[in-house]
Amino acid sequence: MIPWEELDRASVPGDGGELRLMRRGQEYSIMAGPIELMNSRLSGSEEALATLAQERLTGVAAPRVLIGGLGMGFTLRAALAVFGPKARIVVAELVPAVIVWARGPLADLHGDSLDDPRTDMCNGDVAGLIAEGGWDAILLDVDNGPRGLSRPGNDGLYSPRGLAEARQALNPGGLLAVWSSVRDEGFTRRLIQAGFGVEEIGVRAHRGRGARHVIWIATKT
Repeated sequence: MIPWEELDRASVPGDGGELRLMRRGQEYSIMAGPIELMNSRLSGSEEALATLAQERLTGVAAPRVLIGGLGMGFTLRAALAVFGPKARIVVAELVPAVIVWARGPLADLHGDSLDDPRTDMCNGDVAGLIAEGGWDAILLDVDNGPRGLSRPGNDGLYSPRGLAEARQALNPGGLLAVWSSVRDEGFTRRLIQAGFGVEEIGVRAHRGRGARHVIWIATKT
């Protein structure tokens, strides 16, 4: 078997530890310590984060979409494919190196998505962009679930206060979509308590195969 090769390391702001970019042949992985955050062979559920949100966002001809976390670009590419030619898609990525990787060793995965005129790439905390308001959809894939795994500061996104702020930042009928590697009944309850209409959807890691992941679609009713 081809061994893994470490291509680069990057510190996560806010005492979030370190990310490692790994390669094995044509396969790439981004690791946080011993935990794999994403893998280039497993894109299905990240793509579903965008496609499921778009299917449930109705009556918006020019949606304003915020994506929290660039990663390997699977959610962004799917969003560009489904939200239409008039969409504006803002991507918030906290770790500068992840953006550098997107234009370097991971360029083939990202294709021309970063240069699409509908894409606005921002290096910074997604929480600050949520606060701007006026969003039709907020898509969060900044951790392995609604806990601050890669950065303790991310806990605030999933707290009652963070969910209330996200709801306030959405336009009427807008939605918050959250990706997770595991179920979390407590998070489902917090979404309901925050006043969202909630749908919890099981998806496969790779287009109908692989591990089961979870996407919450929380609609501002």
